[in-house]
Amino acid sequence: MLTIGLTGGIGSGKSTIAEIFIELGVPCCDADEFARSLTQADSPALQEIREIFGSEIITNDGQLKRQQLRELIFSDPNERKKLEAILHPRIRQKIQQWIKEQTSSYCVVSVPLLAENHNHYPFDRIIVVQLAQASQRKRTAIRDKVDASAIQAIITNQASDQQRVAIADDLIDNNGDIHSLRQQITDLHEKYLKLAN
Repeated sequence: MLTIGLTGGIGSGKSTIAEIFIELGVPCCDADEFARSLTQADSPALQEIREIFGSEIITNDGQLKRQQLRELIFSDPNERKKLEAILHPRIRQKIQQWIKEQTSSYCVVSVPLLAENHNHYPFDRIIVVQLAQASQRKRTAIRDKVDASAIQAIITNQASDQQRVAIADDLIDNNGDIHSLRQQITDLHEKYLKLAN
């Protein structure tokens, strides 16, 4: 089966793109969803996070304070590396298991930090979503209800547009309207079906 990695900066529209692939009958999964499931209360990963980052990162009822952890790791690259060492091997394992269970011609896996970690993910092709930074900031502020400085810290700590483009096999330009986006995805869908067969 053909495996497609999907990546792009924060707020670039990866979720919307995955939804359109799903409408076309393509199975999609999201590394962030796996990360959330791996860090539920009492999970082994959450125990490790508590040991490394301290109990103040966990609520009284044993839940991860996601926003607090996010701010911490995006303000300090060393802290981010510690978190990635805990989560990334587990996320990779979940993704590999999920891929094995699929029966379609191809599948799509959304990995936000793929440019930073692409050596760990042996996808057949990689799609990079491109969106102007001003639009990324605006969408993220609305979606996550965070201030401009928090968004800028995330953008600064993610791979640059150039680094993402360097690993891309296919590009999606999300600066236009939904019609343009759907057309690009439909074109890629036809291309991947041909490649898979």
